[in-house]
Amino acid sequence: MSEAGSEWWRTAVLYQIYVRSFADTDGDGLGDLPGIRSRLPYVSDLGVDGIWLTPFYPTPDADHGYDVSDYENVDPRFGTLADFDALVADAHDLGLRVIVDIVPNHTSSEHPWFRNALADPNGPDRARYVFRPGRDGGPPNNWESAFGGPAWTEDERSGEYYLHLFAPQQPDLDWHNETVRQAFQQILRFWLDRGVDGFRVDVAQSLYKERDLADVHIPDPRPRFGDWHTGLQQPELHDLYREWRQIVEEYPGDRMLVGEMFLADQTRLAEYVRPGELQQTFNFRFLFEEWEAASLRACIDEILAAFAAVGAPATWVLENHDVPRVATRYGGGAEGVRRARAAALLMLALPGAAYVYAGQELGLEEVDLADELRQDPIFARTGGRRAGRDGCRVPIPWTTGPGVGFTTGTPWLPMPPWWERSSVAAQDGDSQSMLELYRATLRLRRQLRALASGRLAWRDSPPGSLVFERAADSSTVVCVVNVDAPSVPLPEGELVLASDELEGSFLPPGTAAWLEG
Repeated sequence: MSEAGSEWWRTAVLYQIYVRSFADTDGDGLGDLPGIRSRLPYVSDLGVDGIWLTPFYPTPDADHGYDVSDYENVDPRFGTLADFDALVADAHDLGLRVIVDIVPNHTSSEHPWFRNALADPNGPDRARYVFRPGRDGGPPNNWESAFGGPAWTEDERSGEYYLHLFAPQQPDLDWHNETVRQAFQQILRFWLDRGVDGFRVDVAQSLYKERDLADVHIPDPRPRFGDWHTGLQQPELHDLYREWRQIVEEYPGDRMLVGEMFLADQTRLAEYVRPGELQQTFNFRFLFEEWEAASLRACIDEILAAFAAVGAPATWVLENHDVPRVATRYGGGAEGVRRARAAALLMLALPGAAYVYAGQELGLEEVDLADELRQDPIFARTGGRRAGRDGCRVPIPWTTGPGVGFTTGTPWLPMPPWWERSSVAAQDGDSQSMLELYRATLRLRRQLRALASGRLAWRDSPPGSLVFERAADSSTVVCVVNVDAPSVPLPEGELVLASDELEGSFLPPGTAAWLEG
């Protein structure tokens, strides 16, 4: 692990573990904390700097853990607090940081606060949530749920409505209520005291709502990014994140906060990582860019400029638990995997931090599940118009045979028969595999000084390609990506890595390479 005060998060690569899909030790078909602990040597050997765990707290599972009923415990299906402590200790022994999800926008409807709020409309817990009288026989305003349908559900006992930006089982907290702020200060300290190295803040742009809850203009179709929602992204957020930054800085080891924010405006996004606020925010512009050279370059330039202006590192993401797998997004099949290999070299050569989603290093594609097997509330609440996120959450294949090393039972989402061909065991030691490519890339990223501290400078390149250099002291690394040009000549330098076979001294389409000057 990096030394305290090193600002390790500026260049770290973190590995996202979707807890219920990583490794199951008790045969119930759900991944668990002991399973993650057993696989930490694999994660360490991959060459990342830490792990990010999705929610493992007690939950009724309306949104697979993002509906929390107890913020200071472990769901028995995933283990115990002692299991968590052992996981953190082992991770630290291996030099891995541990980041955990915090879900502050909403609780589960089974949380004691919300049960009290329904049972006693005049009780103090009612004020922790956003309850309002209806309007003209319907909800208080026109806000819609991100999962489909209205963002309000009526409390029949009182006749008032409560707000939920997601599922009805995820009632939104009222962050203007001081008891909510104080409760989450305690929650942060609870996990910091147990040794976590930071938090990924779920729905970080949405905690505060505009006080008058006015109607908003809802674009049709609804955009992927949330810049349009004028009822969210309130100025009070900045004070809150300054407060949270002070809390994490009370602890040794340079602990950090990364916000999940779906904003396209890079200048606005960068406001949340100004000095004294969040250290990082996810940047999904890069993730959602098409495999097209000019748009990728423009996206990279815009991100780097906005974040450099506030002295914060950019973050780069190609996959997570909410979006289709990158190989599928980039065309699927052999072409999609080839592009995904090249994209890995591109992402890991860019300045800043990066996040790798478990299975990304195996080149896993999206799984097309039958409708009756889908569990995501998005699928149910949109009547099947949106497939939801199950396809990227199918458990990880480790070996061959039944359960492919994930479980001895029935996995919570079915794993396709061809999954074992992509398993860790099938790829381990194969120099041409995606797994070995990620291992080599992450190892070189640590070794090459220019990738740790060098600035990015673009070089001229043929249309359909990207060429840039990272230089620091006497070290220079050049990254060449042939997005869709017929072929691209390699510049001078020693070839240290390529995503696929070259054609002599030329890169074929969908291929990337690193050269050391």
